[in-house]
Order: sequence, then C-alpha cells, then structure tokens
Amino acid sequence: MKKYWFQIMLFVIIAVISWIAAIEFRQMHVEENLYPSISFEKIMPLSDYGPSLKNSAGETEVYIFKGKEAGGKALIVGGTHPDEAAGYMTTYLLIENIQLEKGTIFIIPRANKSGFTHNLPQEGCPQYFEIEGQNGVRTFRYGSRLTNPIDQWPDPEIYFHYPSGQKLAGNETRNLNRSYPGRENGTLTEQIAHAIINLINQEKIDIAFDLHEASPEYPVVDAIVSPERSQEIATEAAMELEFEGLRYSMELSPYNFRGLSHREWADFTQTLPFLFESANPIQGRLRGKTDARLIKTGQDKMYLVAVNLKALTVPYDESGLPLKLRVGRHIAAWTKVVEVFSRNNPEKEIRISGLPTFDELMENGLGPYF
Repeated sequence: MKKYWFQIMLFVIIAVISWIAAIEFRQMHVEENLYPSISFEKIMPLSDYGPSLKNSAGETEVYIFKGKEAGGKALIVGGTHPDEAAGYMTTYLLIENIQLEKGTIFIIPRANKSGFTHNLPQEGCPQYFEIEGQNGVRTFRYGSRLTNPIDQWPDPEIYFHYPSGQKLAGNETRNLNRSYPGRENGTLTEQIAHAIINLINQEKIDIAFDLHEASPEYPVVDAIVSPERSQEIATEAAMELEFEGLRYSMELSPYNFRGLSHREWADFTQTLPFLFESANPIQGRLRGKTDARLIKTGQDKMYLVAVNLKALTVPYDESGLPLKLRVGRHIAAWTKVVEVFSRNNPEKEIRISGLPTFDELMENGLGPYF
C-alpha cells in the first residue's frame, strides 16, 4: 500500500511541476502590448512580403509611421536577437514616442518573433524584466538569439549559408543574422530574412538599420557597422556624435562573412544599411549572476575584475552599462545617421521629433517614455 501511495504522490508532484512549466512556457508566447504614437498609420504583417510566413511562427508585425510630407523611407529592425534587449527596446520606444513630420518609417520590433518564445539552454537567463512606466509596471520578454527549435528542427550538423555556401555551426541555421538574403521556401529563419529583403525592395527603403548588442569583451561593440556605400554617412555621423561626447567605432561590413543583415542588404537591395552594437554584460562569457537586474543595470562584479585584467574593449566601472544607456546610444546613433542622410539627400529628407535625447534618457531613465 505504501508503494502505491508513493507512486501516486510522485505522479502528483510531477503533474504539478509540469503544469507550472506549461504555464511559464505559454506566457513566453504572450506578446507585450505596444502603444503607437500619433504618427502611426497602420500595422502590416511581414507575410505581405513573404507569403510563406502566413500563419507560421515567423509571422510578425511591421509598424508604419507617416509624416505629413512625403520624403525618404527608413526601416528599423529590432528583435533580430531577442536576447539583446537594447535592440528591441529601442524599437519599442520609437513606436510609442516618435513624431514624424516628413517621410515614412517602417519598424519591425520583433523580427524573429519565434526567438522571443524561449531562452537559450544552459545560460540561466530570465524570461522577463520589468520597467516602471507612466501608468504602472511594464513587463517585457527576454528571449533567445535563435529561432525556437520547436518551430525549426532539426539543426544540421553543419549549416551551409545560401547562396554563398559558407559553413557555420549547425545551430546557426536558426540565427536570423546569418540567414540573409534568405529563401522563399527555405527554413523558417530563411523565410523571415527573405521577407525582410522583399520589404526593402518593394517599399524602396532608402536607409535601413538593424539594432544589436554584444559583450563588453567583443571587438566589434559600441560600433556602427556598414558596407562600403554607407561608410561616408556613417563616418560623418560618428564624427558628430564624438563631438557630442559619444564615441562609436567604425566597422566595415566583412566581405567574406555572409548572411549578415548589413552585408546582404547591401548586395541584394539598393538601401543604405547600418548595424548598431551596444555593449551589454549579459551577453558576455565573463559575467557572474544572470538575472533581470543585470539586463537593466549592466552591473556585474566579474566585469570589474575583467577591467583590471584589461580584457574589455569598452570602458566599464561600478555604474555598469545600464539599459537606459544602451538604448540611449542606439537612439542617438539612429537619429544622427538619419539627420546626416537627410542633409546629404534633401529630396529624401526624414524629419523626426518627439524622441528623448541621450542626456534625457540618462537623467530620466526609460520609464517616462513607456
């Protein structure tokens, strides 16, 4: 009899644990509410540019904002890697605050929406972090840099990039920023890349941005990365930003490393591409405890040790690298590049207002803008 009671209790415990895990799993599929600004025109599904995505885990929203006057067209992509919080939080801030006086802006806040539905295994990452917004606490998901394996499986032993044939680790087949230009009938991740390429071409996007984060020890960080034809604008913007107290390294898109947004957008579209990288300790291999606090504050004792060992490529001290700073750098770089582009191409001017400056974000934090 005792044996049966033990088996029953064990079954109950397993059922309760499974039920709790199922609830947490489902919550990762619940999208954050976003509240677009007064310049908002409409939302279009990405499947309008890649029909194979319709009703799939790769379907995602394209937010469109229009000014009172015609002008240039810009695309901003966040959530390519949903474990790089400053990238998608910048697009969320843009969606909720931007006032567009001239031009058209397309924003994809959750480019790899599947990546928001899970975490990378063995990383110990939180599923959520919170920000105190204007009307209470706002909760945001923290996902994975890769498409959820439930949505795309199995991984090959070796990933062969299309069309270059470049060889990478098999799980990179689920990395959106290794999948451009994509294929209409390829993997789910390739279909997303293909649809974004189609959007750029069909909408005749003049200037396009992909927002990212990287570890403080990574060589390409706090950087503006761009191909040859975007370098003049990137250089002018970086010089002006440095006069304003913000330093960005300049990086040229590598020719032999394929699948990257800025590289393949340059080769398969007519847009001017840019990729931004901010420094985030939760991305790094040297970090200590991994939790929601680290996402928001960027404060980590192990990185203070790394500073003394001269292992980092960016300045770091007790103040950390908070989310407000990383979003602020993306906002500052984005507005400056758009400003320089508009100045050099007056017939395609994009005129923006309503966004906080870097100094305002550092003083007020993110809360007042959500």
